[in-house]
Amino acid sequence: MTSSRVLHGIGVGSTATVGPCVRFSAPVTAPADEPRPSSQAEIDEAVRRLTDALQQVAEELEAAADANRNNETLGAVLQAAAEMAGDPELKDRSLQLIRTGVGPATAITRVVGEFADVFREIGGYMAERVGDLHSVRDRAVARVLGVPEPGLASMDAPGVVVALELTPADTSTLDMDKVLALVTQEGGPTSHTAIIARQMGLPCVVKVDGAADIPAGTLLAVDGAHDRVVVDPDEATQAEIRTRMANRSRLLDDTEPGATADGHRVQLLANIGTVADAEQAAATAVEGVGLFRTEFLFLDESEEPTVDNQAEAYRQVLAAFAGRKVVIRTLDAGADKPLAFANTTPEENPALGIRAFRLARRNPQLLAHQLEALARAVADTPQTEAWVMAPMISTADEAKDFREMANAAGLDHVGIMVEVPAVALQADRVLTNVQFASIGTNDLAQYTMASDRQLGALADLIDRWQPAVLKLVAQTAAAGQRLGRPVGVCGESASDPLMALVLAGLGITSLSMSIAAVPEVRFALRHTTLDKCQEMARAALDAADAKAAQEAVRSRVTPEVKEALALD
Repeated sequence: MTSSRVLHGIGVGSTATVGPCVRFSAPVTAPADEPRPSSQAEIDEAVRRLTDALQQVAEELEAAADANRNNETLGAVLQAAAEMAGDPELKDRSLQLIRTGVGPATAITRVVGEFADVFREIGGYMAERVGDLHSVRDRAVARVLGVPEPGLASMDAPGVVVALELTPADTSTLDMDKVLALVTQEGGPTSHTAIIARQMGLPCVVKVDGAADIPAGTLLAVDGAHDRVVVDPDEATQAEIRTRMANRSRLLDDTEPGATADGHRVQLLANIGTVADAEQAAATAVEGVGLFRTEFLFLDESEEPTVDNQAEAYRQVLAAFAGRKVVIRTLDAGADKPLAFANTTPEENPALGIRAFRLARRNPQLLAHQLEALARAVADTPQTEAWVMAPMISTADEAKDFREMANAAGLDHVGIMVEVPAVALQADRVLTNVQFASIGTNDLAQYTMASDRQLGALADLIDRWQPAVLKLVAQTAAAGQRLGRPVGVCGESASDPLMALVLAGLGITSLSMSIAAVPEVRFALRHTTLDKCQEMARAALDAADAKAAQEAVRSRVTPEVKEALALD
């Protein structure tokens, strides 16, 4: 009889499942003893092989992007990866190395390494694209060496996909109808794997030491709620997961507006990024959109989208939510999300540089055109309650400037994102200039704790339960209450049912999250009174550290919530 063993990682969401391990094969690497081309004929042949490989990879990724046009987020990322494979600088630099006597697999590996270092130094959005670079490298190396590319040999039946890490290109090859769960040895809570799992409500655990050593076919219990993967789970573990998931499925029956047990309203909204996201979210029991990321129209474009094109996309999103609310965030780009047409220059510390609202200092027409397009879309969809907000506001004057620009364009309900500690500390003054605020807890935590949100090694610092971050949230919410300004949360904190109770207790008026997270958050609120939420909030604020804050709140959860959400 095989005994169970438990592997720990970072859980994504709170779902769980049991199924057989399906291995996603690791990429082949350039051999240390790769033959070095010496004669002109050998160099020409190596140049041809790598040129053909990169062209084929680019064509495959382009085809994958076309096949995923219904998922605009994934399609856009695949398109960007295709452009990386076809990048002339990447190819030319690799061919230069070959002509100095370096093998083709080694050449592309070295050059991708150089590009990846630059991307990591830029940080933010560009750092997130390192995985795409590696995907291009892995596929090119496999073609040059004549070996299979990384992927699944087959997936004839449902299973748990286990990989070192999954890039968007990797994900595009999966039959998601057969994927029971995702497990990776690398990555973090904001990795592509985690984002996909969160969007689809799939059980997922990332950063699992030892995941790469699990043999194919091994039965696994993947438990996102408890940050673990159980290898060869016993019958009791399997039965507990089946019971818990059966109970969870009943949460979907509740489609009432968000509120605490005693009727205190907290709006439950969706985070979206594309028209396709909007259509999917609109078909669920959400009260609207709390964060419409408009970057999908801008990133990876060679020139600024026209006002007409922008207006049409915004119009489609607003029309999907007729009778509900949509909060639109203006362009969050620049520096770490560079735009080819914005003429931004490299910065040594881009996370603190010209990005989001600050981009208007160099390119005022970008924001002016976007506001014009938004105003057109809003005018054409009067049945939708449209709010607009700016990201990366740092001062009261910036808030006032944005409100005046939006008002001049014809937009009336104007707000800001609270991502910079300076705004939370000056919330009373800043909020007098706008009608509402939405707290982006991911960036607020990053700037408060001085820790890169993409760096898994600092995950403990970026923890949503850090009391210092919660105190800034509390301060902003309190200012909103004094001034009669609604203050929502649209960061990852909103999707955590336990944290949602704390946020409600702090005075947050709306929570925006992935649609998969809504049922559990709704249930937690509906089975907890406002007084209890406020008690939890005080306990979290008084805690010495993140772990103590979470435990203090967990100990106060009602039995119904504890059982339904497996919080024991």
